[in-house]
Amino acid sequence: MLFSELGLGPDVLRAIEDKGYTQPTPIQEQAIPCVLQRRDVLGCAQTGTGKTASFTLPMIDILASGRARARMPRSLILEPTRELAAQVSESFETYGKHHKLSMALLIGGETFTEQVKKLDRGVDVLIATPGRLIDLFERGNIMLNDIKVFVIDEADRMLDMGFIPDIERIVSKLPKNRQTLFFSATMPPEIRRLADAFLSDPMEISVAPPASPAETVTQAMVLVHEMDKRKALRHLLQTEDVKNAFIFCNRKRDIAVLQKSLERHGFNVGALHGDMVQSKRTETLERFKQGEISLLVCSDVAARGIDVQGLSHVFNFDVPLTPDDYVHRIGRTGRAGNKGRAFMLATPDDTKLVGAIARLIKREIPMIAIDGLETAEFGEEDSSSRGRGRGRGGRAVKSEARPPRGGREDRAPREERAVREDRPPREERAVREERPVREERPVREERAARDDRPVREERQPRESLAAAEARRGNDPRRDRDRDRDRRRRRDEDDDDVPVIGFGDHMPAFMLRSARPRPSAESSTEQSQEG
Repeated sequence: MLFSELGLGPDVLRAIEDKGYTQPTPIQEQAIPCVLQRRDVLGCAQTGTGKTASFTLPMIDILASGRARARMPRSLILEPTRELAAQVSESFETYGKHHKLSMALLIGGETFTEQVKKLDRGVDVLIATPGRLIDLFERGNIMLNDIKVFVIDEADRMLDMGFIPDIERIVSKLPKNRQTLFFSATMPPEIRRLADAFLSDPMEISVAPPASPAETVTQAMVLVHEMDKRKALRHLLQTEDVKNAFIFCNRKRDIAVLQKSLERHGFNVGALHGDMVQSKRTETLERFKQGEISLLVCSDVAARGIDVQGLSHVFNFDVPLTPDDYVHRIGRTGRAGNKGRAFMLATPDDTKLVGAIARLIKREIPMIAIDGLETAEFGEEDSSSRGRGRGRGGRAVKSEARPPRGGREDRAPREERAVREDRPPREERAVREERPVREERPVREERAARDDRPVREERQPRESLAAAEARRGNDPRRDRDRDRDRRRRRDEDDDDVPVIGFGDHMPAFMLRSARPRPSAESSTEQSQEG
């Protein structure tokens, strides 16, 4: 089937031809006619199969007629990450270049001023991340009661990032009479329940088994010890025909460490993760797309929706913590029918994670060996992490019990140790070894008499400070009694001092006679007389 058979308008078809496409992918072939019929769509397809074009192309045709009003967008597309939102905006610019549709991109990390200006002029297509959209809605810069088409893209990623409460809040502000398009690469039960709540009689489209990697991607796994992972990665980068590659790490702090290590070995490498400012993220990704950077060490922020034409390799430096992330990571290569290669570096500690991935994709990942590196085995203890005293994830490894140094475990008396060790006492050993027995030391008086020295008197205990003061006549208790008597006499003398009043300067209000207040009985009698 050709794009011209799907019912798209001539201007959209011309933009598709300019891009060089003639045949739609399976998800595009089934989804585009349903969207043009204004039906709700629940689409599930593996990553890299063209889900973005399956809703952008028909939306351009639907929005071609009509005019947007200030602060009231006509369509809304929610994306989980800034990079994916920016990529969808590029698709609209590519396929809608022969139309006069206005578009606004609302993402975090950028100033509100330019975004508010676009909203004030009116936009036909609004592409946003949930957090920034809610911020502008609470500021009163946007109204959502004129949305005709609503798209939730990468719904499973929205679930993983905790955006579901924000999405439910946004949907409550939308009009009931709307068209909703729901796309996801995987369909867990939570996403299914969410789709049932948002969609009305949807057309379900599933063109491939959920969470299955593309057949155009060649997969392989290297099982090494933790300390050999960097060396294994460098070997693969040098032996493989790597044009450009994503290198995925699980933790952001490991990204900087791996980037510096590769730079020291002469590789052209950059970094991309969620803690970077938006301008730096955009600049790094653009340099990678233009070929200025050949390797990009990144987190899972680059695992969804980022489309780099001709990406040759994907390396999983860390085994992903969830099996769905593995499918999305390797889906960055082998896109649009091109061939791609994906390698994963695993350690013996990753046994359960690798097993979960194999169960999800319903196949075992082939293992390869690297010359010069010892191949580890699943289930064995990783000696490299034990040697550093740290396990996987920074957990301390418990060392074997060792006896304390210096024989501290044996503190029994010498005689008991001698009996326990079948050793004779000191006197018997001396006689047997013909050595004189060391005599006991005499007391001090005997030593003094022997040396004709006077016996030193025993030292008397030192008297306390209070006793010494009392002996000198400075009794602290007597001083306290004297101070108390002095204060009492001073208080008695104060009783004879007359109280001084206003004198001749009496205020006028105190000289005025006060009228007595009538009592309750007198007031009652006066009222009766009246």
